Amino acid sequence: MTVAVTIAYLLVATGAVLTLVRLVQGPSLADRVVATDLLLVLLSCGAGIFTVDTGNGTYLIVMVVVGVLGFLGTVTVARFIEKRGA
Repeated sequence: MTVAVTIAYLLVATGAVLTLVRLVQGPSLADRVVATDLLLVLLSCGAGIFTVDTGNGTYLIVMVVVGVLGFLGTVTVARFIEKRGA
């Protein structure tokens, strides 16, 4: 299982690096919001992998909190973009 966990960590890290590139490079605010949302999803996936790796279920709460905060942040920024008209 160690090889599978290592591969999963590497895939999540690669996704995070590519998402950070899109976050910095994104031409519009909507691109940056989507990149931030994806980064939070990848953070939640990393917490899930860590939970599987250690067998400690404490990080499942972290996954729920990150998911809720990501959702609320995305909805808030989407409403801001809609009102701004961009």
